[in-house]
Amino acid sequence: MNVLEQKILTDGIVLSESILKVDSFLNHQMDPLLMKQIGEEFAARFQHKNITKVLTIESSGIAPAIMASLQLGVPMVFARKRKSLTLQDGLLTSKVYSFTKQEETEISVAEKFLKADDHILIIDDFLANGQAALGLLHIVEQAGARTTGIGIVIEKAFQDGRKKLQEKGIQVESLARIASLKNGSVQFVKEASTMGV
Repeated sequence: MNVLEQKILTDGIVLSESILKVDSFLNHQMDPLLMKQIGEEFAARFQHKNITKVLTIESSGIAPAIMASLQLGVPMVFARKRKSLTLQDGLLTSKVYSFTKQEETEISVAEKFLKADDHILIIDDFLANGQAALGLLHIVEQAGARTTGIGIVIEKAFQDGRKKLQEKGIQVESLARIASLKNGSVQFVKEASTMGV
């Protein structure tokens, strides 16, 4: 998706060979027009999958997920990372290790929002080692529902997350695939630059 790649090049900050900071448009301050375009792109890529719900994890996945669900005309559910007094019984839970925060978190979704006949599209902001997506997959499995696709805004293709997800036989679509962050420079996987807008 060219517009996303350009935004990464102009506004992203390479902090190390494994960390890209995109807080000016994706995971702190958000660019609403870009989020709309991301939602449209995900909807186009998964439109023939009979999706009934979009699932993400708080908080950075919410904007792209809600825009995709708006385009697909289905509800969006997000897994919570924090305990809530109103969310205690009937929970589907999974443990997720965060690469950037270097900590494990328990995520949860109320089981009433995911049913066995649901076809789920998982959306997340980043794919590195695949832990967040695998945690969401585990929640979908607990619900007896089916994951029909995984949409990632930015993939660090030099890490093994995609491989772990594809081993499960699930379609993975990343809008920007980063081949390298070496020497403070963002290099994209070549075929990613020919997709999308």
